[in-house]
Amino acid sequence: MGNGMSKGEKGVSSSSSETGFQDYMTDILNKGTLAIMLSIGHRTRLFDIISSLNNPSTSKEISLKAKLNERYVREWLGAMVVSRVIEYDSAHKTYWLEKEKMDFLTRASSSYNFAASMQWIPILAQVEDDIINCFQKGGGVHYDSFKRFHEVMAEESAQTVVAGLFDFILPLVPGLEENLMRGISVLDIGCGSGHAINTMAARFPRSKFVGYDISEEAINKARSDGQQLNNKNVSFNVNDVSNPQVMKTNFDLVVAFDAIHDQRDPANVLKNIARIINPDEGIFLMQDILGSSFLEKNINHPLGPFLYAMSCMHCMSVSLAQNGTGLGAMWGKEKATEMLKDAGFANVEVKTLAHDFQNYYYVAKIT
Repeated sequence: MGNGMSKGEKGVSSSSSETGFQDYMTDILNKGTLAIMLSIGHRTRLFDIISSLNNPSTSKEISLKAKLNERYVREWLGAMVVSRVIEYDSAHKTYWLEKEKMDFLTRASSSYNFAASMQWIPILAQVEDDIINCFQKGGGVHYDSFKRFHEVMAEESAQTVVAGLFDFILPLVPGLEENLMRGISVLDIGCGSGHAINTMAARFPRSKFVGYDISEEAINKARSDGQQLNNKNVSFNVNDVSNPQVMKTNFDLVVAFDAIHDQRDPANVLKNIARIINPDEGIFLMQDILGSSFLEKNINHPLGPFLYAMSCMHCMSVSLAQNGTGLGAMWGKEKATEMLKDAGFANVEVKTLAHDFQNYYYVAKIT
């Protein structure tokens, strides 16, 4: 790994700005690897296990409870302690997770489980070689190359979309829940594993729901979950929604949660949605990344580095893999609004939620 010697240690003077940037890079190196360790803590349920123990515990006690190898657990705990995530009593060699941290690292979280989101880092890392090849030769990386993508996306959707669906998202459209209770037709574009639409189908049994996604793996999971919920009012199909032959049936409500920018031909997808929306009262509800179409306006975005990296290594790439436009996650509010209007939506409102700094919610109507 090298000797870690800085230019200053070698006798070359360093300016304060150089030292500051060196510290910045060191911090990134530490936090980049920490993200992987946090992901491991989530996948092995170590955070859940530690939070369930009432007292500070030894690495042996934790590993026995988690049914994991003690040596690996102890080394992982070392990473957590020096990262100031987990507390450590050196006299008794015991570890514990403070209560205020539990809410951000466990499945029982009532706010947001950041440990679950850390899974994106190893998912992106596994296609690094493929992405470098795209830098050199163009093209993209197909969905199938991202192992565990749909599993993690479903988990992310559960805590970002589904968790706030009834309390925050659907109420953005006045009267929508009442219409869903009475019974309307709903299409979910890029439904993935179907968490959102299956949850809605269970809540609104008089409405009819359809989910489309290009991934057969995701659709199979959506169907299985729908059957377990005994949903009789939902169906799922593997479809490319940029194909006008697929988009024939009219719907009262079309939703797309973090999906449009990934499409092969997003402009055509939006036109197809506008064409099948009930022209009088139909609504298109689109959740997408909160950002600007102009780079300079995203410099201070709290998730800027993550979102551009995610776009480069997944969102843009999966579109280019289909010979698509490669719009990318950071297409921004300005471009999104323009494309919605070009597609035929005369009335477009852009809304935000006070607790959500990652997403815009577009409510679009034909008239």
